[in-house]
Amino acid sequence: MTSEPLNCALEKIQAFVRDEVLPLEEDFLHRPFRELLPQLEAKRKSVKALGLWAPHLPKELGGQGFSLPEFARISEALGRSPLGHYLFNCQAPDIGNMEVLMAYGTEEQKAAWLIPLTRGEIRSCFSMTEPDFAGSNPAWMETQARKDGDDYVIDGRKWFTSAADGAAFAIVMAITNPDAESPYARTSQIIVPTNTPGFNRVCNTSIMGGAGEDYVSHSEIHYENCRVPQKNLLGEEGKGFEIAQQRLGPGRIHHCMRWIGICERAFEMMCHRAATRLLAPGKPLGTRQIVQEWIAESRAEINASRLLVMQAAEKIEHEGSRAAREEISIIKFYVANVLQKVLDRSIQTHGALGMTDDLVLSHWYRHERAARIYDGPDEVHKSVVARIHLKKQGCSISI
Repeated sequence: MTSEPLNCALEKIQAFVRDEVLPLEEDFLHRPFRELLPQLEAKRKSVKALGLWAPHLPKELGGQGFSLPEFARISEALGRSPLGHYLFNCQAPDIGNMEVLMAYGTEEQKAAWLIPLTRGEIRSCFSMTEPDFAGSNPAWMETQARKDGDDYVIDGRKWFTSAADGAAFAIVMAITNPDAESPYARTSQIIVPTNTPGFNRVCNTSIMGGAGEDYVSHSEIHYENCRVPQKNLLGEEGKGFEIAQQRLGPGRIHHCMRWIGICERAFEMMCHRAATRLLAPGKPLGTRQIVQEWIAESRAEINASRLLVMQAAEKIEHEGSRAAREEISIIKFYVANVLQKVLDRSIQTHGALGMTDDLVLSHWYRHERAARIYDGPDEVHKSVVARIHLKKQGCSISI
């Protein structure tokens, strides 16, 4: 049952998104992102004034103290607009970096990086994926951080470092223990200020025709003799993979509920179009059986997605990410595919208009196709689920 504080917050958030955020989308879709920053900063101040800032954070860090299942509901409400999470300071990758710093950061690291991040004074990025190695195997990389005196010296190439353009610091996955017996014990996570000599942002990678900028970007980074103090290590040396896995469990809840928010908005747009677009006098598009089928299937799939995600969120909250491994994998591939189907049906219902940048659908179609790839491609998560159940039958499969 939804708590009274959450009900109250959801009502305020839904109203703010409807009245204050959706009207910004026209400019968001047609103007450079940096031109919108003054407007967005004003909206962020309004969010703070309403007492809705950083709903995922504990109250002692200026947040609202909602649990993971509660924040899941909020993430859905914010997902109705591409700007929702950013305006409430719970956007990826910052939200994941906040969680990592809260769990593993030293007091000095928290003061330098976590506190400004929670206040929205700076942004951050997460630098893990490499162009020459399969992103589906996060234990396999070549970026190294070798010790030299009291420093780490980092060398390597990363790409798809989301939101690096304009970020104040990166959390970098690098090999620090190359001789460790287990490949999962070879990497560490290290904080690297982006103004460090040797942190070279090569370019923003173009995504389906758009290179993006600032928060809405994915960058290629070249670490070249990049020197940072060893005190910038997050947690223990050799625990980089373990920290990444702890980050991904809650992160998939955030993403999946955001996708459901997108689905709900796309669904409403589809229904409105079907009810109002006339094929002939007195014959709206919704009189066609195939369109009715799209509506019915979308409604069922969105509802099922929400139940699956909330089940996973509850299990993570009470038993931890490791215990919810199967549930996490199921929602990752299931909801990502529902997202693609609902967006595609909505665009089809809108016809040629759905392809234009006059609607937000085309933006989501371009940028959310990646949902089936990042945080582990669908195929990996399906294999995880299958192997769990095959093992129960005495059939162990290694990959």
